[in-house]
Amino acid sequence: MTDHQTTARRFQTGRWRRLRSLRVRLIAVFAAVALLAAVSASGIAYWLNRDAVLKRAQDTALNDFRVSLTRNVSELPLNASCPELAALASSVASSGLSYDVVVVDQAHPECSASSDPAHFTLADVPTALQSTVARPREVTENNPYPYHLYWQRQNLEGRPFVIGGTKVVPDGPTAYMFKSLENERADLNTLGWSLAIATLLALIGSALLAQAASATVLRPVKRLGDAARRLGEGHLDTRLEVEGSDELADLARTFNRAAESLHEQVEELSAREAQSRRFVADMSHELRTPLTAMTAVTDILEDEAESLDPMIEPAVRLVVSETRRLSDLVENLMEVTRFDAGTAKLVADEVDVADLIMSCIDGRAWYDAVELDAPRGILAVVDPRRLDVVFANLIGNALKHGGSPVRVKVRQDGESVVVEVSDSGPGIPEDVLPHVFDRFYKADRGRARSEGSGLGLSIAMANARIHGGTITAANGEVGAVFTLTLPLAPPPPPSAGEAEGGPAGDAAEDKDAT
Repeated sequence: MTDHQTTARRFQTGRWRRLRSLRVRLIAVFAAVALLAAVSASGIAYWLNRDAVLKRAQDTALNDFRVSLTRNVSELPLNASCPELAALASSVASSGLSYDVVVVDQAHPECSASSDPAHFTLADVPTALQSTVARPREVTENNPYPYHLYWQRQNLEGRPFVIGGTKVVPDGPTAYMFKSLENERADLNTLGWSLAIATLLALIGSALLAQAASATVLRPVKRLGDAARRLGEGHLDTRLEVEGSDELADLARTFNRAAESLHEQVEELSAREAQSRRFVADMSHELRTPLTAMTAVTDILEDEAESLDPMIEPAVRLVVSETRRLSDLVENLMEVTRFDAGTAKLVADEVDVADLIMSCIDGRAWYDAVELDAPRGILAVVDPRRLDVVFANLIGNALKHGGSPVRVKVRQDGESVVVEVSDSGPGIPEDVLPHVFDRFYKADRGRARSEGSGLGLSIAMANARIHGGTITAANGEVGAVFTLTLPLAPPPPPSAGEAEGGPAGDAAEDKDAT
């Protein structure tokens, strides 16, 4: 992955995290509720006002049209001519409400009189309205007139009109009214913009209110998060100031009680761990004196083993082997206590890594079973004794559990040196890989009496860490591969408890997992 792709992914991750924050979600909820309420209220108000404005305008125009038509049609003679129909249309339209009139008569079907012939003719009247106006209704007790006034809203050339029509008398003319609703539409547009601005202001107000509410609610949550973070970093004396009696105050009290309980448990566990370390250290020191005497005696017994009774010789060799194993275990345990107490120190010197590996192989007579690919000239500031322990453990384990040939490859990677140790064995089971550097861990739980103590790889990891490096375990194409990575420059002094993994010693006799 390129740097650009990495930066883009981090940006997207950060943006997604910000979008998912509680503050953003709270503001979004407030804004959504306010927007829904404002839009609903504005929509209802708009439609109610729209119906009221249009109904008032059209009712006023239709009533005036009816009155004016009734007043002027009485002066119209029977079988009126086109000029007389045009005069009727002009007279009806001159009522002062600014509408136009079209008059037609069955006696003169070719004549269509209009108060404004250039803009309004019979062709502008909807066909449905014409057929409805011309169709008589049955005269009943509840309906004394066969003809009525009908209306319809229609857009003509993009302008809104209400068009009304009625037949005056059964044999009289039919008149149609065209009333423009431009003014009403302008008023409704103004009302719509006003409601839209009110909705926007409501949305902004809700966002500000949500911001204020979220600040009030999230401030204690943020303090709780900071306190939990400090507690996770090891500041066990972290406590929250409790104010009020609401749910957040109860949460703060619960956090304080949990922190207090955790503090007490950690102190208790720390005290027990310190006692355990002192016990291991004291036990190891107490065992060193008798083990020194026993080792001296076993050396003598080993020299005289061949001259002993054949029935006794196996027992003597077993005592010699187990005494040395016990001595190595005690030395390892003592080094463990040094790492745990933070007293393990580096005696660093600049050495050639290739020479150090060659010295480790030659000193243990492994040169016939190890293939070394180590160019000279890679200088590193290390502790030769501790690094020899690491090489001895990794190479010895590869020979013991993986089988030869064992390949050791050294290369420089920037400011680090990398040493890969691979064997020709079956590899490490996948479920064992995460635990190979654990103390006293063995892949085969049935090998409780194996030669190794289960501390070897833990020792190697601790020595790598005190150098500022690390060791990784993996499976290659053939066998297991252990990779040691160390900085070329000397690391800073380790703090107490930094290296939690194990002592030095002849770890070549232990392969914890494989």
